[in-house]
Amino acid sequence: MGLTGGIGSGKSTAAAVLADLGATVVDADVLAREVVAPGTPGLAAVAAAFGDVLRADGSLDRAALGARVFRDPGERARLEGIVLPLVAARAQRRLAAVPAGRVAVYDMPLLVEQRAASRFDYVVVVQAPREVRLARLEGRGLGREEALARLASQASDEQRRAVADVVLDNSGTREELRAAVERLWADVLVPAATEMAADQGGRA
Repeated sequence: MGLTGGIGSGKSTAAAVLADLGATVVDADVLAREVVAPGTPGLAAVAAAFGDVLRADGSLDRAALGARVFRDPGERARLEGIVLPLVAARAQRRLAAVPAGRVAVYDMPLLVEQRAASRFDYVVVVQAPREVRLARLEGRGLGREEALARLASQASDEQRRAVADVVLDNSGTREELRAAVERLWADVLVPAATEMAADQGGRA
């Protein structure tokens, strides 16, 4: 299953609920950090492309790099050209290792931007109103201008809904979102995973 949603939508909360319920969740953001960890070829490539983006300890200065790329589509595309192929290869290995019959979730913020919907058996989009998302981002310490720039850099809600099998509305409380995810789990995801495992067993 592909899980996506804009920044501040509550996608990560939905992913955490799915993990609690028993899904194997592979998080593209976590993989993106892994592939540019100190000493990796990914970090060396980013440093070569962008110059002064390393801290004194040799780690990536994410705040400095983020402020630069979120305001410049060309710079963002250059960064994605380095990082995304590394993330995709790592994600493929992680997802391939998930046992049959277990729900596998790929938490992928750029699912729409990378035209990746067709790779998944099921696509779930988490969405929330723009002002709600802005308030959440500002609550995390982002200034309004930076929050607006990050929202503008991503696909629109309309583009996400166009590829979704299910849209989860997160304009309410965490408890309401959790209840919606639990219904999705019980009514759709577990039956689908069970059916797919049975089909694979029948072909063995």
